[in-house]
Amino acid sequence: MFLRQLTYLIALDRCRHFSRAAESCGVSQPALSAGIRQLEAELGITIIQRNRRFYGLTPEGERVLGWARQTLAALDGLRQEAAFAQNIAGGSVSVGTMPPALLTVSALLEHFRSVVPALHADVRVYSSGEIIHHLREHTLQIGLMYLDQVPQDGLYESHFLFAEKHVFVSSSFVRVPEKENISWQEMQAVPLCLLGQNMRSRQLIDKGFRQAGVVADVRLETDALELLHAELFRGRLASILPVAALPERAEERGLQIRQIEDMSCPDVGAVRLSQGQHTALSEYLWERVQTFKFAP
Repeated sequence: MFLRQLTYLIALDRCRHFSRAAESCGVSQPALSAGIRQLEAELGITIIQRNRRFYGLTPEGERVLGWARQTLAALDGLRQEAAFAQNIAGGSVSVGTMPPALLTVSALLEHFRSVVPALHADVRVYSSGEIIHHLREHTLQIGLMYLDQVPQDGLYESHFLFAEKHVFVSSSFVRVPEKENISWQEMQAVPLCLLGQNMRSRQLIDKGFRQAGVVADVRLETDALELLHAELFRGRLASILPVAALPERAEERGLQIRQIEDMSCPDVGAVRLSQGQHTALSEYLWERVQTFKFAP
């Protein structure tokens, strides 16, 4: 089966006349008729009601016509996407992310580069409030942040990426209960390294300790995930981190992870300024954001 046979069928349905359909396809009438007959032979059905003239499509032909239109439309979309990616191969995008979503950024950029291979990315780490500020100042195009921090003033578009979840994590040298879940009271007895208090993730953790009526033993605060990971692997301190911010292959590398009792978290999403001056590239990448799947 060749694509031109599907083109012949669509033209014949549109023109309702063999000669005019052939002319619109730039072929002779015998070539068009032969192409349609070959399609019928390959499918083993009668597509055209014919004698010497075109009398319409059979019921089976109507179904083939619908499939042909979908197939050629999908092919046209693929061609447009390939041409667009080739034309904007040297484009750039600026992304701001809160620290817990850093691993999400890497996966998102890989998703972008699958269609824009030479894309240049400028990635900066900010708090959610700073991300909103930089979006408003047009120094960022896309932000990754907790969706409950997006202002409800109609100036921003957002798209859900994944449901956040925090866990307790420590090396095997830290003594914790041998069970799947850990309570706030049990975490109180463990020295912790946490993200800074300006981070929404940390604010959720502080809220959990307050509601449980206990005080955390925080030995280190930082916005650098690399430093938190280093402390975890050295075994001196434990931490509470979003799943998306855990070190790669955490359990394989000797870290123990526990679910935290009674802790809820807001969803994480991508955000952009809805009323900004968006380029063709930024519009295209935003469409790609909305097809992105992330499973922390």
